[in-house]
Amino acid sequence: MGQQETVATSLADTVREGIGAALAEVDADLARRYPGDPGTRQPVHTVYVPGDVFTAGTLRAWGDQALAALDEHAPDAGALAAVLGIPAELAADVHDRVRAKLTREPVEDLRIDFEDGYGPRPDAEEDEAAARAAELVAAAYRDGTAAPYMGIRMKCMEAAVRDRGIRTLDIFLTGLMEAGGLPDGLVLTLPKVTYAEQVTAMVRLLEAFEKARGLESGRIGFEIQIETTQSILGADGRATVARMIEAAEGRATSLHYGTFDYSASCGVSAAHQSLDHPVADHAKAVMQVAAAGTGVRLSDGSTNVLPVGPTAQVHDAWRLHHGLVRRSLARAYYQGWDMHPAHLPTRYAAVYTFYREGLEQAAARLAAYVAKAGGDVMDEPATAKALSGYLLRGLDCGAVDISEVARLTGLTRADLDALAGRG
Repeated sequence: MGQQETVATSLADTVREGIGAALAEVDADLARRYPGDPGTRQPVHTVYVPGDVFTAGTLRAWGDQALAALDEHAPDAGALAAVLGIPAELAADVHDRVRAKLTREPVEDLRIDFEDGYGPRPDAEEDEAAARAAELVAAAYRDGTAAPYMGIRMKCMEAAVRDRGIRTLDIFLTGLMEAGGLPDGLVLTLPKVTYAEQVTAMVRLLEAFEKARGLESGRIGFEIQIETTQSILGADGRATVARMIEAAEGRATSLHYGTFDYSASCGVSAAHQSLDHPVADHAKAVMQVAAAGTGVRLSDGSTNVLPVGPTAQVHDAWRLHHGLVRRSLARAYYQGWDMHPAHLPTRYAAVYTFYREGLEQAAARLAAYVAKAGGDVMDEPATAKALSGYLLRGLDCGAVDISEVARLTGLTRADLDALAGRG
């Protein structure tokens, strides 16, 4: 009594040790390829502004224009709820949070565009615009007016524009270095990728820049924009996007779906190009599976229906945008593109409603899981991870407050990070 009893086994220790040795390389490969969530905030959207249009006042201007649209077309909580179908019990809180967000931080992620939104220009003109973009971004981070994430979208790696894209990237990064260094929120976007070798070329380019400027290897990451059929399915029948993540050698931060280029490449007529078209759903499902567990995040695309004109027309565009954002959120695409300042009210209204309407249920399930209290749903560790991730995303964007989460779950932010697998 008091001593641990032994149980009978048949296998020698050498069998277990042999299996461990045989799978050591697999263990290492799993750890390398699937590190899990990067543990950082993911913006709810990306705003693209042409390189020649971006100024020091662009972020505030977007916020002011969004507030003006809200005041003109949905001046109070009831009006906004009636247009978008927001539950009555959430309407006042969502409306107040949207207004506060547009005042405090209207844009979470800004990309200064030197690709489609900028177009071909004389070299001297693009040189000047790229240098100016670096100066403005560096100044914004210095004076505290920057968005959490900012950077550029360069031209792609196709032969016709490759040299121009490389030069613009070099000018922009060099300008940031000369102005004091690369900001933590720096994001670069590589568009129209068709072959994994183009991703490899981007890696080699960034390696060369890091070496030239004495930066730590791997310091600079980038997004891969999925805009062509070849980026989803290659000529060999393989999922090209998975090869692209591998080719990025740990530098890929996210995959962005390009609604209109991808739809056009599939032959979808202009009138039917949309985030909810079947070709879009197929592409995004492949992206989702390829990125799962890798730490590479996902972004949906945009709608090109702008909320401008008379109120009835704005309301129609708002309902469309709100519905598409909600659809993306339900499909675990927590980020998307916004093309106009008047898209911001419906972006945040959709996001805030999504997180607030599920707050109490998610918190209760997570609290029961932690307390092993059971309940009418038996959750597993993977579900607890998803519940924690849901609450963390709500906290990151301002949809919910840490005091609410603590009251409902008894958990701290550190507890949520641990449950969600964030480092």
